[in-house]
Amino acid sequence: MAKRSIDRAKAAKKDEFYTQLEDINNELRHYREHFRGKTVLCNCDDPRVSNFFTYFAYNFEFLGLKRLITTCYKNQDMDLFSQNQSEQAVYLVYDGDKNGNHIPTAEDIGVKPLKGDGDFRSNECIELLKEADIVVTNPPFSLFREYVGQLMEYGKKFLIIGNQNNATYKEIFHLIKDNKVWLGYKSGDMSFRVPANSEERATRFWIDSKGLKWRSLGNICWYTNLDIQKRHEDLILYKTYTPEDYPKYDNYDAINVNKTADIPSDYDGVMGVPITFLAKYNPEQFCILGLSASAGYNADIVGIPFKGEKDARPLINGKNTYARIFIKYKK
Repeated sequence: MAKRSIDRAKAAKKDEFYTQLEDINNELRHYREHFRGKTVLCNCDDPRVSNFFTYFAYNFEFLGLKRLITTCYKNQDMDLFSQNQSEQAVYLVYDGDKNGNHIPTAEDIGVKPLKGDGDFRSNECIELLKEADIVVTNPPFSLFREYVGQLMEYGKKFLIIGNQNNATYKEIFHLIKDNKVWLGYKSGDMSFRVPANSEERATRFWIDSKGLKWRSLGNICWYTNLDIQKRHEDLILYKTYTPEDYPKYDNYDAINVNKTADIPSDYDGVMGVPITFLAKYNPEQFCILGLSASAGYNADIVGIPFKGEKDARPLINGKNTYARIFIKYKK
């Protein structure tokens, strides 16, 4: 157990990714009606560099927020508007503009010390979580399962950033299958600013003209349980089924579909589609039956009978395909 904690700590240092304000604004504009009268918590955010804090603080009155709470890990500034370093973890509380200039200032924001290190799993941070209506942040990728599990345990609404492959985790996939969690609007490539001590040999890494370090990740998406119009829009499909274009798997009674846009409009059976299908998924149009992403067969995850002997990954003429989600039409 101790070794696992150490490994998690090492991994956490490598997944500090600071989200761009443009990406936050482009996604959150679809959710504005959800925020009126609500308390928002950003519990993985250093306000000196967090654009989540910037977005909600500067749009506080526009969104009609009740309160904004931000917690940050130790080694943060006690005074948001100075460069004085402190080992003390803090949390910030913003209840809106007090001096009429509509700009969040030190006088408007309450900066309070935390007894612990600001970890979202600590008791005092959980107490702040209980106060929140909606959680919005970019949590550590290495702790994604644990982070979502906590949100579900406390029944919180949320909008968070994660890797698209997180959807293949059994804990996350069950939530998606049961329509308790779904993908937001943006899905694909996103660029993040990373800490100054980040390894420069990382893939898709660069340093800009100001000396700031950046990384680009190509399979990023937003996970949420806030209802959005997109998930009620039917996917318009034009392809028709032929056995030549849609071969059946060797080990499953299902046809293979390589691209979401190629889903046949006239096939009533089970179809294996790529993970990217989740970005277009409408639960009123399709039913998710299961997921096959590993060599081992788990009926609870895969959701349909296994016809093979060993390798549970979808096989076509003995060759493995990529992970597939099994779906059927509802209508």
